Amino acid sequence: MSRMTDFGNGLYTGAKSFDFVGKSKLWYVISAVIMVIAALGLVVQGLNLSLEFTGGSEFKVATSQSVPGNFESRATGAVREVAGAGASANVTSLGDSTVRVQTEELSSNESRAVSQELAKTFDVQTNKVSSNFIGPSWGASVTKQALRALVIFLLFTGLVMAAYYRNWKMAVASLVALAHDMLITVGIYTWSGFEVSPATMIGFLTVLGYSLYDTVVVFDHVKENTQAAFTNRRSTYGDAANLAVNQTLVRSINTTVIAVLPIIAVLVIGFAKLGPGTLLDLSLALFIGMTIGAVSSVFIATPLLVDLRRKDADVVALDKAASKHATRTAAAEPAPVAAGVGAKGAAPTSATEPAGTTGGGTPPSHGSTTGPPSGDDAQTVTGRKVHKYAQGGPRNQPKRTPRKQRGR
Repeated sequence: MSRMTDFGNGLYTGAKSFDFVGKSKLWYVISAVIMVIAALGLVVQGLNLSLEFTGGSEFKVATSQSVPGNFESRATGAVREVAGAGASANVTSLGDSTVRVQTEELSSNESRAVSQELAKTFDVQTNKVSSNFIGPSWGASVTKQALRALVIFLLFTGLVMAAYYRNWKMAVASLVALAHDMLITVGIYTWSGFEVSPATMIGFLTVLGYSLYDTVVVFDHVKENTQAAFTNRRSTYGDAANLAVNQTLVRSINTTVIAVLPIIAVLVIGFAKLGPGTLLDLSLALFIGMTIGAVSSVFIATPLLVDLRRKDADVVALDKAASKHATRTAAAEPAPVAAGVGAKGAAPTSATEPAGTTGGGTPPSHGSTTGPPSGDDAQTVTGRKVHKYAQGGPRNQPKRTPRKQRGR
């Protein structure tokens, strides 16, 4: 635990740092490969739209015992006994004792006959077989509303972020990260072969919210650090933004892990016990989207923002000023002193001298402190000045009262 704490503190102060911004081209290439694979899923595999979007008839058979191993062939055979040899059926199990059969649109008489045939095939009462018909117009209406909600969400998000950060390039970077997350989420979901149901659409829209949340958290630190850099002129825009990503890295990992753990539990239970259904569709979409959203906020959004602002006049001026400051600082640093050789006119310091003493074993004066330097040198990584009363060691302790005085 202490190592994790030290690791997080090191990232926050800048003692440890990962170069996320400097390796932006590598992240872009990796992201492009993943997006191509996801897009191929949409082209090759195609979306497996559920009955709510395509329309058709659905039958659910509640068996008295566990679902038999050959339930798919038995259910398909029952449908073809009524609808003909060319009829297709999508057969799945819901839990341990329910069989779901989805077919193309059937007439009332055909639906009744299929229900009777399914009851006969699985040896249950007719009232144990429920039938439902969904028209394609309902699915078209759901699709239309979902696309409308998506467009409104993206427009509103772009306007709000541009107004909040007072920089439209931050809004563009966040929207690109959202599009990146959505494409990968839909593509991976397509490769899994799961149905795209209304619950899946809800999951996709929820993923946008989580992805935006992660990006906003990182961008808040980027805004804070870059404003400090513009003030003290000691750090480039890219360095300040990279520090912000490192400062939020541990938080992003912790938040994502905590949010994904219950979703993983639902996925395991869904795969092992429940089978296809609303809960499994929603959980899979959330698991993929939340994981990709956390990754994009670190590896895509901030590096893209720095690349978009690289040629801005104020950023170029800041980078030049930071470079000059680094050069002056390097030139002003004193040359290293050889071991055992003191300053001019001072006696050499013994290697065995205890900490807190000066040359010759004389302790420091009462007014001296071991705290950080004052003035321009007393700066943190983000450029904030250290308080003048801050000390590097423990606080001054009260003077001890002699025993004779305490006895009085």
